[in-house]
Amino acid sequence: MDANAQPDGEALHRLVARAAEQQPDAPAVIDETGTTSYGELDRMADRFAAAFTARGVRAGDRVVLWAAKSAHVVAAMQGALRIGALYVPVAPSNPVARLLRIARSCAPALVVTDDRGRGLAASAPWPDEGEGAVPAPVTAAVLLAEGALLPAPPAHRNAPDDPAYILYTSGSTGEPKGVCISHRNALAFVRWAARSTALTPADRLANHAPFNFDLSVYDLYGAFLAGASVRLVPADLAYAPDRLVDLVRDEGITVWYSVPSIILLMMREGGWLAKPPTLRVCVYAGEPFPVQQAKELRAAWPGVRMFNWYGPTETNVCTAYEVTDADLDRTGPLPIGTACSGDTVLLEGVDEEGTGEIVVSGPTVMLGYWGRSPHEGPYRTGDLGRYDAHGEIDYAGRRDHMVKVRGHRIELGEIEAALGSLDSIAEAVVVVRGTGLEARLHAVVVGRDGRRPSLLDVKRHCAQRLPAYMVVNSLDVIEEFPRTANGKTDRAALQALPHLV
Repeated sequence: MDANAQPDGEALHRLVARAAEQQPDAPAVIDETGTTSYGELDRMADRFAAAFTARGVRAGDRVVLWAAKSAHVVAAMQGALRIGALYVPVAPSNPVARLLRIARSCAPALVVTDDRGRGLAASAPWPDEGEGAVPAPVTAAVLLAEGALLPAPPAHRNAPDDPAYILYTSGSTGEPKGVCISHRNALAFVRWAARSTALTPADRLANHAPFNFDLSVYDLYGAFLAGASVRLVPADLAYAPDRLVDLVRDEGITVWYSVPSIILLMMREGGWLAKPPTLRVCVYAGEPFPVQQAKELRAAWPGVRMFNWYGPTETNVCTAYEVTDADLDRTGPLPIGTACSGDTVLLEGVDEEGTGEIVVSGPTVMLGYWGRSPHEGPYRTGDLGRYDAHGEIDYAGRRDHMVKVRGHRIELGEIEAALGSLDSIAEAVVVVRGTGLEARLHAVVVGRDGRRPSLLDVKRHCAQRLPAYMVVNSLDVIEEFPRTANGKTDRAALQALPHLV
């Protein structure tokens, strides 16, 4: 199957159905229980669609999926799409209280879980009656059994701009925000990504990200578009670098996609630099990759294509840059590249230093946040960028990481990028300690290969790259950064560490 081929209509659920028609015995999803073929996945999706319909789920309704990653959950996603419903993945690491906040936001017709989720729900007060009621969870196994006794409903004929799924992210008010993505939004990215990475049926992708994280969209739907297979990485392996590297080697993974923090962990503790024999593509996104480590990886893997993809959940991937041997001489950060996925990406409000806000328009821009007015016009990312000499966009940090220290406006991401180019530093985060005239820049770093950079080393390095007012004042070296559920550096937790207060 050709990843450049156009699926029938603008519908995510047509990808699996088409692959099942053309190659029913080919592997589709591999999880801890074994391999599910495209024909089996197609039949499971129909069983879920039948069970959902019998339980009253209709087009436009929401189905929450609160369960560990498995072929059954992937089939449930497909089953929801086949009847025109939206699926809402919620990682099983979310406690019942947060699940209920998400459920009250999207008002699902059904909550699907597994045995673990059923046990958690049973042990907590569950609001299944009255105001704020949420449907009691039902396990995927029960639904599959119900669907086996029912005829499959006809596939829903959706419009391209119909919503397909909702991904909940953290909200600045403390309440999760539901990013609503249409079939057109997702497919514009997936088609571009499959072409960019030249996916074929022979590929086996690794799905490291949880299903509620937008990185998983490429893993799943890129595989389905190409007729390739996807290996679901269970949560208990997500932060085990040696076991992750073993999985890639032992299971013939050809395409890896994750946040840089995970790749850095695999480089430091998993032997990732000894290239897995089948790996041909490595993609990272979600946060900056320290340039020294990126160059080290590039040099170690001459035959592997490496990509830096950028985009918030609200746009998925909207710019891309391929890391090549030409970058081995680079001293500054790697760029996030140029517009992709059919999008237009501009810098607005550019200041005297050439820095402006990254603004995205085009087919990948979300429908809006669930429960709010539809999004209209370009999406303002809140991220800052500037053009380099080659017309590529350099990421310059977040607007909300912009601080003022002793009267100077400072973007912390720029200091972090400078620190990341020091060969004794694997990762770096800069925070502000104190307020007013007492405000100081404090760096928290993880040493590379067990090294512990000194404050003098760090100051000297910063002084060579930054104005004097951006040179850090103090330093902490720690063993490992705290991580969010998506594997990114948890800045809030880092700021709350006792020695930083």
